[in-house]
Amino acid sequence: MTVQLVTRVPDSIVEAVDDLVRAGVFASRSDAVRAGLETVVERERRDAIARAIVDGYRRIPQDADDLTWSDAATAAMIAEEPW
Repeated sequence: MTVQLVTRVPDSIVEAVDDLVRAGVFASRSDAVRAGLETVVERERRDAIARAIVDGYRRIPQDADDLTWSDAATAAMIAEEPW
């Protein structure tokens, strides 16, 4: 299902979108608006995940023991490289 949204935007934005359509970046104004909304929604989703990760590390911080295994694994992977 799709829903039609109606909004007003400044002339400068419309001109910029029309330039993108003329340049072939988007097929239409609707495609440009849809891409913009998808970008905003995705950015907000990723930001929410990042905030949750930061919150988790603040609640339960890493200690030296947590990093020991990853440092050892990284060193082993580097040592295996043929260079």
